[in-house]
Amino acid sequence: MNNISDRIRESAALKRSMAEDESLLAQVEAAVVLIAGALQEGRRVLFCGNGGSAADAQHLAAELSGKFYLNRKALNAEAININIPFLTAVSNDYDYSYSYARYLEGAARPGDVLVVLSTSGTSPNIVRAAEYAMEAGLHTIALTGAGGGRMPELAGITLRIPSTDTPRIQEAHMLLGHIICEEVEARIFGHHPHP
Repeated sequence: MNNISDRIRESAALKRSMAEDESLLAQVEAAVVLIAGALQEGRRVLFCGNGGSAADAQHLAAELSGKFYLNRKALNAEAININIPFLTAVSNDYDYSYSYARYLEGAARPGDVLVVLSTSGTSPNIVRAAEYAMEAGLHTIALTGAGGGRMPELAGITLRIPSTDTPRIQEAHMLLGHIICEEVEARIFGHHPHP
């Protein structure tokens, strides 16, 4: 029982520290403004990650493309890690590190937003995607752990979770992701529905 309550307390303490981090809060607000503006201009928001972060990418894309709180028009968001035939073909024919960059080459346009989730910020396919995005005129938002890896140099906005513990980082990514979805809905549709 102690281990269970310890993990809950660790997660709560991390989130309390995030709530007091003015720099992080300003970056989250900047991410909201960027995503909402891009969507209002007819751009796309493309998410990607590996492993649990891929699942989180898919989850957040669904919150925007489906609905979060509001019954509203669908927003143009997708997780680029869900096309398994494409990912396996590129991994087989080239290298897995090219998987997301190759997808962006065919699907993304200047002004689109790439949201990468990576606890380390060093995964080769995430780094290549962010490099491609920079070259192609996309805006990149990175959600990472404390170090940030390569993302601070490649992403316009880096949301660094002040932790090196992967499960706590991923929990915090979902918290920020949900806040971003809520605020994007409110900004675009003019209604703040939080109960």
